[in-house]
Amino acid sequence: MKLIEQGPSIFHQTICQCGVVCLAVVALLSGSSAFAASTEATYGTRGMVVSRSVHASAAGVQIMKDGGNAIDAAVATGFALAVTYPSAGNIGGGGFAVVRLTDGSVVTLDHRERAPLTATEDMYLDENGDVISGLSTRSHKAAGVPGSVDGLLRLLETHGTMSRSEVMAPAIRLARRGFPLDHDLVRQFTRVLPSMASYPASVAKFSREGTPYEVGDIWRQPDLAKVLRRIARDDREGFYAGEVARKIVSEMKEGNGDISLADLRDYKSIWRDPVHGSYRGYEIWGMGPPSSGGVLVVQMLNMLEPHNLKEMGWGSAASVHHIVEAARRAYADRAEYLGDPDFVDIPIPELVSKDYALSRFAGFDVEAASDSDAIGPGLTDLPRESRETTHFSVADGDGNLVSLTTTLNSGYGNKIVVPGTGILLNNEMNDFSIKPNTPNQYELIGREANAIGPGKRMLSSMSPTIVTKDGAPVLATGSPGGSTIIMTTLQVLINVIDHGMPIEDAVAQPRIHHQWRPERVTHERYALSKETRDVLEAMGHELRASRWGRGIGDANSIEIRDGILRGTKDPRAVGAAIGY
Repeated sequence: MKLIEQGPSIFHQTICQCGVVCLAVVALLSGSSAFAASTEATYGTRGMVVSRSVHASAAGVQIMKDGGNAIDAAVATGFALAVTYPSAGNIGGGGFAVVRLTDGSVVTLDHRERAPLTATEDMYLDENGDVISGLSTRSHKAAGVPGSVDGLLRLLETHGTMSRSEVMAPAIRLARRGFPLDHDLVRQFTRVLPSMASYPASVAKFSREGTPYEVGDIWRQPDLAKVLRRIARDDREGFYAGEVARKIVSEMKEGNGDISLADLRDYKSIWRDPVHGSYRGYEIWGMGPPSSGGVLVVQMLNMLEPHNLKEMGWGSAASVHHIVEAARRAYADRAEYLGDPDFVDIPIPELVSKDYALSRFAGFDVEAASDSDAIGPGLTDLPRESRETTHFSVADGDGNLVSLTTTLNSGYGNKIVVPGTGILLNNEMNDFSIKPNTPNQYELIGREANAIGPGKRMLSSMSPTIVTKDGAPVLATGSPGGSTIIMTTLQVLINVIDHGMPIEDAVAQPRIHHQWRPERVTHERYALSKETRDVLEAMGHELRASRWGRGIGDANSIEIRDGILRGTKDPRAVGAAIGY
């Protein structure tokens, strides 16, 4: 049997073999609507999941068909992504969730990784104070204490309705029985294998004894299946204590890493207040620090609200100029003020106030690009991340809405698999400011607020976002993309709210990116016409097209309109929007 997914620029095949490896997909197809992903949104009234993996989306939808709510489905999708999209789906990383509940309340869960208790501010510097190349990205020391397992279990315990064994069953089945590899995963595995050569457990997991997999091969992960079963049986202790924890710590000691049994035992995800703003009559709900996404999205929308982007026209030089200048100022504030709120005082109310936005944009020149060197932090009277993240959105017919972004940081994290577990370690420590004003791998600048500290959570660009209007759910969106995440999320919101686009068009439209430093404006190849480029360059903007074939973001989104759930898989990557 063949299941064919068709997107605006994608033809992706998942081939089911032996009748056992795609049971979640087969079960889905027997329901009231067949899977389809096209240039139009996928429609549903009772449930919708949009993710980077057809298997993970199918797992989430099946959970809702079995009686679960959107939170149950999100947990099932999250664990399934750890099996079927290993470059970013994970149980060895962390993330953030924004959840709108049936009573209209919005809650946010921080399950970001933490620095080990032995971490120090200068741990990645040599005796001369210079950054040691690769230590914060390609070593055991790059790993932060994982938060994904605790976060998913906390979501389920607090707002779910089903048991761990029920919601984890699809992920366990996929890991144990395996699933056929598609072109996308085979290409990823082949590309990443050379960087895993020093780690036998990594080579064993992602190849056949060093020989690359081929399309259609059945990929089984028995070690990971055992870990998932332990979690389903023993709750968080199945990961943060016992045999699994001991294996993680043993690998840390073997590779001179820092995560200890105490680090694992003491990890806890945290419910935090959402960042809340308004834009043209819509309510914007985002994740607060240590995510920078919620603050920056609201801040930029506040700067743009007095300006008529719709009248300027999508993709016009005037519209792009306004968006870039808002980003320039917001990202400058990010570098100075944002970090872990448990360690630093962050002036969130001031940063997201409309009065501050007006003052911050007061020096905006409508005819010329600003000089980033002249744009510093705006609150002068106050004391002073890989593209291989993944985002998924889930909705049910009762008004529950989940926007969740999770990551290992770089694609496949630090490339190290813990022997006997199938767990990939993250390299999130690079998201700290390892030296003031020194760019990380995404060219983001950080300062004291995001300095390394024991037990501290590193700053993130992840931006899971929910939009409501008059108390009703309207939109769930977010994206991977390192430093581009925030700008991707912003542009989806602008496309929907300012330009009135249906969600499939809002997600598919070409994107731009700017982040204060470096000065350049990166754009997808068809985002700007020649005339627009000429005008922007005359205004002083430095433009650069993104590398051919590499899009900006992967905004898997759901829009709710007239009681209909409209799910859209971003055409820049494979995956599925599945609804019923």
